[in-house]
Amino acid sequence: MAIWKQDTDLARLNGWSANTLMEALGIRITAVGEDWLAGSMPVDRRTRQPYGLLHGGASVALAETLGSTAAMLTLDPAQEAAVGLDINANHVRGVRTGTVTGTARPLHLGRSTQVWEIRIEDEAGALVCISRLTMAVIPARVAQR
Repeated sequence: MAIWKQDTDLARLNGWSANTLMEALGIRITAVGEDWLAGSMPVDRRTRQPYGLLHGGASVALAETLGSTAAMLTLDPAQEAAVGLDINANHVRGVRTGTVTGTARPLHLGRSTQVWEIRIEDEAGALVCISRLTMAVIPARVAQR
């Protein structure tokens, strides 16, 4: 059974990234399943650190983008919003070129918090980064200030 309370049209979701960090880094939402959301990011001049490897901060930006988007999609935007509380990331493999793909899956969907796991893999499917994102669920009126 799908966990989404909002439309998951990819064009709509990617439209939210216009004029943001996500657009600057080339992050795109690529697929949505019943209980997961996936997106990709290029490993290029925008996302590498000086040693030529994928920057850990870029991986965290991808993880937070996917987890935050997924969290938001599980809520009724007229009533609730999701805001980040904490993110943790372990970088386990370096990547120099190509594209990385992250998949966000819920570990906990509560009334006041959500916890998401985001696995980022290289083109061969090898784990690059594992991240855990905790989101607070707040009233929509508070988020709109």
